[in-house]
Amino acid sequence: MNEDWLDIAEVAWRSGLAPSALRFYEKRGLIASAGRNGLRRAYHPDVLQRLELITCAREAGVSVAEIGRFLVARPGDPDLRDHMAARAGSLDEQIGRLTRLRDSLRHAAVCDHEPIVECPDFKQALGNRPARP
Repeated sequence: MNEDWLDIAEVAWRSGLAPSALRFYEKRGLIASAGRNGLRRAYHPDVLQRLELITCAREAGVSVAEIGRFLVARPGDPDLRDHMAARAGSLDEQIGRLTRLRDSLRHAAVCDHEPIVECPDFKQALGNRPARP
C-alpha cells in the first residue's frame, strides 16, 4: 500500500462519516478507493475534499443521484447546467428563509414582549421577505 493512502478507518474518522457511508458512496460512484491494505479499503487523501463536497451537498438537501451527476458534469452539458442553476436558485430561497428565521430567533432571545411571537419586531424580522414574482 502507498504510505500516503488513508485506510477506511482514518477517512471515516477525518470526515466524520461512518465506514458504511464511505462504502455506500463508493458503490454509488461518488468516491473511489485507491486499493486495499489487507482487507481494508484505502483511499487517496484527496478523497477528503470530495467527501466535504458530498457532505455539504447532502446537508443542503441534494440527493446522492444529483451529486453523482454533478461530479461527472462537463461544460458541454446544458441540461445539467440548467439543473445546477435551478438548484442554486432554490438554495438562495432556502438561505433567505433560514436567514429570516435566524434574525427572528436572535430578536426573540432578547425580546421582553408578551408573548414574544406577537412582538412587532419579531413578526417584521420573520416576514421580511421579497414578494414572489
